[in-house]
Amino acid sequence: MEENKTEVFQEEKEAALQEKENDKKKVKKEKKEKVKKEKKPVDKAKRKKRRRIIILVLVVLFILYIVISNIVAANQPIPVMTTSASKGEIEQTINTSGTVTTDNSKTYFSDVNVQIGKVNVSAGDAVKAGDVLIAYDEDSLNKETQLAQLALQSGEGSYQNSIQSNNEKLGDLKEANVNLEVLDQQIADTEAYIKGLENKIAAKKSDLAHFGTLLQISLLDWQDKPDSEEYLNLQKQIQLNNYEQNNNAEIKGWEDELEVYNDMLADYKEYRSEMKSQKNSAEAGKMTVGAKEELEATNQTKEIEAQDKLENLENASSGITAEFDGVVTEISAVEGSTVAQGAQLLKLESTEDVSVKISVTKYDLDKIAVGQKATVTIGGKEYEGEVSKINKMAEKNSSGAAVVGTEIKILNPDSDVYLGVEAKVVISTAQESDVIVVPVSAVNVDMDGEFIYVVENNVLVRKPVVTGISSDTMIQIVEGISEGDQMVTEVTTGLTEGMAAVAVPAN
Repeated sequence: MEENKTEVFQEEKEAALQEKENDKKKVKKEKKEKVKKEKKPVDKAKRKKRRRIIILVLVVLFILYIVISNIVAANQPIPVMTTSASKGEIEQTINTSGTVTTDNSKTYFSDVNVQIGKVNVSAGDAVKAGDVLIAYDEDSLNKETQLAQLALQSGEGSYQNSIQSNNEKLGDLKEANVNLEVLDQQIADTEAYIKGLENKIAAKKSDLAHFGTLLQISLLDWQDKPDSEEYLNLQKQIQLNNYEQNNNAEIKGWEDELEVYNDMLADYKEYRSEMKSQKNSAEAGKMTVGAKEELEATNQTKEIEAQDKLENLENASSGITAEFDGVVTEISAVEGSTVAQGAQLLKLESTEDVSVKISVTKYDLDKIAVGQKATVTIGGKEYEGEVSKINKMAEKNSSGAAVVGTEIKILNPDSDVYLGVEAKVVISTAQESDVIVVPVSAVNVDMDGEFIYVVENNVLVRKPVVTGISSDTMIQIVEGISEGDQMVTEVTTGLTEGMAAVAVPAN
C-alpha cells in the first residue's frame, strides 16, 4: 500500500515539473514574438558602413596587440623548463617480442617390426629425460627375437656349408693335380719299362730265330749224310731251338713281367682318367675369388643385419624413452597396432635447449650482435638470455617490411617455459658509464643537425651536439655541452637563439 502511495506521489511531482517547464517555454516564446514585432528594418547602406567600421577597429586592435606583444617579448624574459646536464650511466636496449621455440627436437622412429603395447603420453605432455614414452608388446618382442636368432644361425650354417663344399672342391683339385703329376711320371716310366721288356723279348726271339736259321743252313750242308753224327746232332739242336723259341724261360719271364706292367699301365691310365674327371669337376665347382668375396660379404651383411635386429629388439625391450626434458608435440603410435621398422612414432621438443625467435628491423640491425645479453619475460617470469644467432638473409613480415630473423638463447630455462608462447625480449645492445646524459626531449634536429638550447645568463644559446647511444628516455651527449649546463627540456614554437629566458628547473 505504501509503495502505491509513493508511486502516485512521484507521478504527481513529475507532472508538476513538466507543467512548469511548459510555462517557461510559453513565456519565452511570447517575449520573442514581442521583440520581433517591435523591431524595425535597418537601412542597407547604414548596415554596410557599420560593418566596415567594426572591421577597421578590429584590425587596429590586432596590430596594437602584436606591437605590444613584441615590446613585451623584447623586454620580458620567457620562462622555459630546464634540467641540468649531468653524468651518469646509460643503457641502450631493443625492446621487442617473439615466439619461444626449441633448439633441439627429435623424431622417434621404430627400430623394430613389432606390436605396440602401451602408449604413455599424448601430444602436449611434458616429460622428463628417461621417461618411458612407448612400450612394445613383450610377446611380440620375444617372437621376433627368436626369429632373428634362427635367421642368424641359418645364415651362418649356409655360409659354413658353402665354405666346406668349396674347401672340399679345393682339396679334390689339389689331390687331382698332385696325383696327375705322379701318374704322368708313373705312366711314362711304366711305358718306358714295357718298351724295354718288349725290346728284350724281341731281341731274344730274334737271336733264337737267327740261331735256328743258321742250324737249318748247316743241316742242309749235311743233308747228303743223314746218318752222320753231325746231321743227327744238328737235327737235335734244331728241335731244341724250336722249343726254345716257344718256351724260353727268360722270354717267358719277360712276358709275364710285361703282362704285369701292362696291367699296371692300364690301372695308371684309368686312375689318371679319374683324376682328370675329378680335376675338371673341382675346377667347375670351386668358387672363384670374386664369388668367395661375394659370399663372405653377403654373410657379413646378413650377420650384421641379424645382430642389429637382435640389438634393436633388446633395446626395444625397455621401450621408447625420452632423451631429454621436453614436450611431446606429435604422436603417431597407437596401442595394439603393429608398426613397421622405420615408422614414425612421436616427436619430442626440448624444453632444456630453448630460444626466442624475434625479427629485427633495419633500424636496429646495426645495434645488435651475437653474444649480447638479454632479458626474456615469459608469463611474468624473467629469464637470462643471449643473442645466439642472426640470420644473414632478410625476409618479409606480414606488413611487407624487410626484417632479419634473430634467436635469443634462454640460458636458465625451467619447467615454466612453454613452447610456442609469446615472450617479451629486452636486448642490451650498449652501455656507457660516467658520460653526459640528457632527456631525449632536450635534443632537437634541424637542417644543420642536432642541437640543444641552453640558458646562459638568462639568454637562450643554441649548441650543436654529437649524440651517442640512447635509451627510451635518455640520450648520451658525446660533445657540445658540459656537465651542469641548463638545458631546455621542452622546446615550444617561437623559441629562438638570443631570446631572454628564465630557467625553470623541472621537478
